[in-house]
Amino acid sequence: MKNLYNTRVNAYGGRAGKVKSEDGILELDLALPKELGGKGDATNPEQLFAAGYAACFENAVIHVTRAQTDKVGDDDIEVSCQVGLLPNGNDGFNLTVTLDVEIAGVNQAKADEIVKNAHAACPYSNAVSGNVDVKINVFAQ
Repeated sequence: MKNLYNTRVNAYGGRAGKVKSEDGILELDLALPKELGGKGDATNPEQLFAAGYAACFENAVIHVTRAQTDKVGDDDIEVSCQVGLLPNGNDGFNLTVTLDVEIAGVNQAKADEIVKNAHAACPYSNAVSGNVDVKINVFAQ
């Protein structure tokens, strides 16, 4: 199957370095968070992951409702993504994710159904499935 989209981002200097996309659109300094003993004066990989997951999940909600009567548009949804870093007991680390999904214009049952389908469609959700504990809170507005 042909990829729909490819991108490349290079990292230099680890958590205290920088990241830069091959097209130059993304170029950010990185810093270890204060909570992990760093300066915390720049973004970090967990924030970047949370931003990407939130944006992608929001689009998945829109995608799964395109053919439905109750379509959800950009102004009808807000997704907040919290990413946590935990020691895994094997001298490594695991991520945890909590998604708070607010959808306007639908009842709670419909919002729950939409989010369930979006979770099945979202590339981030599929990438972490079985690997990362993802908790989803759904709020109909």
